Amino acid sequence: MQTFLKPVALASALLFTAPVIADDDYGHFKGKPSETLEEAVANFSEYNTKLEKVLAGDLTPEAMNEIHELTYTIENALARINEEFDGLAVTLEEIHLSSERMETDQVQEYGEQYLDTSRKVIE
Repeated sequence: MQTFLKPVALASALLFTAPVIADDDYGHFKGKPSETLEEAVANFSEYNTKLEKVLAGDLTPEAMNEIHELTYTIENALARINEEFDGLAVTLEEIHLSSERMETDQVQEYGEQYLDTSRKVIE
């Protein structure tokens, strides 16, 4: 019975320590910051292209590590884009409500804000 338990105990120990060991390898990468919407869009585009290239190859341990590191920058960019677009949705709603009330000054002001932000993403 003890002969059976030793390998089981060893396997269990390895099973529970492997994620911790793996986590130590990856846990300290911060990624490229996205301080502005323009930076976020540029980083999002650049790092998605890098991700696409890595995914097109064999997913070796090195490739998986590279993907893991790329995702930090993509997450930073996406967080900034989401934050900016949350504000953009609010601004668009202000345009909508102001247009219903025929508030031309408000529509003009919010419209300029909306277009200024949205043009950072598309032309």
